[in-house]
Amino acid sequence: MRNGDYTPTRMQSQADAVTILFNAKTQSNPENTVGLMTMAGKSPEVLVTLTENLGKILSAIHSVQISGTANFSTGVQIAQLGLKHRQNKNQRQRVVVFVGSPVEEDEKSLVKLAKKLKKNNIAVDVVNFGEETQNTAKLEAFINAVNSNDNSHLVTIPPGPHILSDVLISSPIISGEDGAPPGFAAGGGFEFGVDPTLDPDLALALRISLEEERARQEAAARAEGGGGGDKPEGEASAAMQVDSVGGTDEDEMLKQALQMSMGDRAQDGDVAMEDLTEEEQIARALEMSLQREEGQQGDADYMSDVLATLPGVDPNDPRVKEALQGMKEKREDSKK
Repeated sequence: MRNGDYTPTRMQSQADAVTILFNAKTQSNPENTVGLMTMAGKSPEVLVTLTENLGKILSAIHSVQISGTANFSTGVQIAQLGLKHRQNKNQRQRVVVFVGSPVEEDEKSLVKLAKKLKKNNIAVDVVNFGEETQNTAKLEAFINAVNSNDNSHLVTIPPGPHILSDVLISSPIISGEDGAPPGFAAGGGFEFGVDPTLDPDLALALRISLEEERARQEAAARAEGGGGGDKPEGEASAAMQVDSVGGTDEDEMLKQALQMSMGDRAQDGDVAMEDLTEEEQIARALEMSLQREEGQQGDADYMSDVLATLPGVDPNDPRVKEALQGMKEKREDSKK
């Protein structure tokens, strides 16, 4: 089972095929249940009793260790006993056997076992791979003896570049008496091999897991690449300003532009104020006052404080008061 004649190994390809088979059987009929057991090791062992839970099957598959020699007859008989404990006694019984190592039993004992299974109305499907040259004749005799109204099948898959599960999808084992669920008979075509209309929860869980893994890989790639390279501080600042403006509505953009313009003017006024004459300073102070908020523009105390900070300017000067009064009246007229 460790051989690499099937991609990637016989054991791994068998595990993938078992997962596909479980999905096909449970999706074809909501009442179907599937169990899992091994035929090798110290003795055949039931790993999972009849269930609809894919997680139990996957967990059991990954815990299987390759050891011992496969015992075909004992394994099938234990599987027969397990089917007797099914909840719905009206369900038809079926055993699917994956044979990837030599079958030690002779043809006569296999035929005898097959007749017993047929008497108990148990169908058997056999996936013959890996040792098909040695096992095919024995397994054909077994299937011919157990078959009743074409309810049992033998699928022999020789080594090659093909995937074991892909070949199994198009075989009678999956598209058998219950019929293959949509997406299986045509060879899949659905993401993750799961039809979201039949099992939306599983499809969503697989998709979320894939997206989380992609996000993790992208984050790791950005961390290794240093975030796509460093930008000059000025360029980064400008880009941040553009992004912040682009994310607001038109009114917010206008407000930010006005604030930036007023800030630039204030800086220019602070630098040039000392170089202006007395009259120019008064005119500049009046111009700056118009740029304040409406409440501040109408506040005489605020204007007096501003003018008092200018060198050589008396806020009580009649000319200053007259100018302020004239601008106030002009502003009131413009609001009417």
